Amino acid sequence: MNNFFRRTLTGAWIVIFVMGGFWLHPVSFFMTGLVMLVGTQYEYYLMIRNTGVRPQLVPGIITGITAYIISTLVASGVIPKNSFLVLIPMMLIIMVVELYSKQEKPFDSLAHTFFSVLYTAIPFSMMPFSAFSRTGLSSLLPHGNISFSPGIIIGFFILIWANDTGAYLTGVSFGRHRLMERISPKKTWEGFFGGVIIAALVAWLLSGWLGVVDKTQWIIIAVIVSVAGTYGDLVESMLKRSIGVKDSGTIMPGHGGFLDRFDSAIISFPLVYLFISLFG
Repeated sequence: MNNFFRRTLTGAWIVIFVMGGFWLHPVSFFMTGLVMLVGTQYEYYLMIRNTGVRPQLVPGIITGITAYIISTLVASGVIPKNSFLVLIPMMLIIMVVELYSKQEKPFDSLAHTFFSVLYTAIPFSMMPFSAFSRTGLSSLLPHGNISFSPGIIIGFFILIWANDTGAYLTGVSFGRHRLMERISPKKTWEGFFGGVIIAALVAWLLSGWLGVVDKTQWIIIAVIVSVAGTYGDLVESMLKRSIGVKDSGTIMPGHGGFLDRFDSAIISFPLVYLFISLFG
């Protein structure tokens, strides 16, 4: 199987997984986000372990999963907001466990254990708040009396892909000036602005269908996604270069791992959520 066909087939699977999972039903929405969270956290810990540092993989992932579950239950109105306080003793336990690990550099382990929660778990834990208690694009399957719309998440990922496609096509066709050659030699300013324009155009075309926020706000979201998503890709490239790996994983043939595919999302979504919380 040649690389182009493998990438195309895997890319189609990614689109089906993301769009189908988030759009189908609140339960599939929850499960899709959970898989993405665990996948990115797990890959991060494995990459760090290749450097000789031993972050607490299992406790770190359990903390991330707990944050995501609490976020979903709070967003859907099942439990109160103060349920997040459960995370405090969990993080304290991680610090106490490190006392008994007898590692040479325990604070390196703690730093990477906690950074993974900040880098991957928190962004995914914000996603339920953009869907529950919202109106707009309906889920494909009925879900009772719950107020729920996956419109923000569906639109968010469509805009990420539109930006990526626009950046690639304009970069290949017109790219001359390197955006940040030290980190990512293939990215160009021409590709960056092409991606912004394509994403904004797609936002303008789909805003009425997606709903939740108005057309102008969707165009602003497209700009946020394009700018922050580019930095998200650069941050992950910086991480991989510092460790000396090409891909974060191999679970997606031709595309690498979860972090490789969703690096733009974990940096840009918190800013999108901040925008819709303040102005949506």
